[in-house]
Amino acid sequence: MFLYEAAALGAAALWALTGLLSTGPAQHLGAIAFNCTRMVLVALMLCAWVFLTTGWSSIGDAQMLPLVLSGFVGIFLGDTALFLTLNRMGPRRTAMLFSLNAPMSAILGWLLLNEDLSPTQMVGIGLTFLGVLLAIRFGKRKSQLHKWENIKGPVWIGVLLGLAAALSQSVGSLIARPIMETGADPVAASSIRVGVAAVGLLLLTRLPVSWVKPAGNFTLPVVGLIAISGLLGMGLGMTLILFALSGGEVGIIATLSATTPVLMLPMMWWRTGEAPALGAWVGAAGVVAGSALLFAS
Repeated sequence: MFLYEAAALGAAALWALTGLLSTGPAQHLGAIAFNCTRMVLVALMLCAWVFLTTGWSSIGDAQMLPLVLSGFVGIFLGDTALFLTLNRMGPRRTAMLFSLNAPMSAILGWLLLNEDLSPTQMVGIGLTFLGVLLAIRFGKRKSQLHKWENIKGPVWIGVLLGLAAALSQSVGSLIARPIMETGADPVAASSIRVGVAAVGLLLLTRLPVSWVKPAGNFTLPVVGLIAISGLLGMGLGMTLILFALSGGEVGIIATLSATTPVLMLPMMWWRTGEAPALGAWVGAAGVVAGSALLFAS
């Protein structure tokens, strides 16, 4: 009876888990090298799946350019900014900042597509932003010593990178939305978007600057974790959310899939042995409540 809702929660849990799995490899290799490796592996997985299912036939010539642009903005720029944020702010704060893509999408739809913003949606946007602010400002106790709660460098740079990641995701989705409404195969469209990001990151790593080069060595455990992270997050997670949307109510499914910041807290508690601060719980709850108001309306 609740199969579709369970699938949405499963997707949110996988995204929370992959956020934790990615932290070690991203810090070991650096954000650029990590994201490049992840995108190449995921692109190969998606292309193999599409080849076996003949999903390419659903993509026309007129749809290629928007998908390429969506992949460049939403995944190449968005995911690169996301993992730069992860290395600076840790997984909890990164998940909170990235959750702002939902209210950003609503605001962009209002500005660019003339979509109406109801009072309920405006309250949801405000509540989501407030939740993120609370979680960043009051989300850590002084007694918490785990390295995932540390902030590297100025806070404002990490916040700007997180906002850039959320905004890029929103813009990328906005570009891809008309294409997906034509009935394009989701996995085929994703393989194009991820492939563009993989090519862009490969070119970026060829630049003669140190910050795009791997900070550590590629070892089998590191590459294995990257592959698992990509498979669970972009493979199984996206498959679950597409299944959930195929039979569940869109508002409920979208709200359940936005519970990632809340689900990450008990996972971090288990992994670090440190209970999250009250501000982290309140902020995460505010994000979910704000998302619920956005999607319900």
